[in-house]
Amino acid sequence: MKILAVKRSRMIWIAAFALLAVLVVAWIDGGEEPIRPIAQPLEMPEGSR
Repeated sequence: MKILAVKRSRMIWIAAFALLAVLVVAWIDGGEEPIRPIAQPLEMPEGSR
């Protein structure tokens, strides 16, 4: 049973490290894109303004 406990402990450490790695990458990336103006030509009907 001792071997199983060592494997379980190792799996917990690997899972914790993987979660930490994902969080670090997400924090560095930020998930944000620069703000761009939304500009496109707009056709107005002849009778308006």
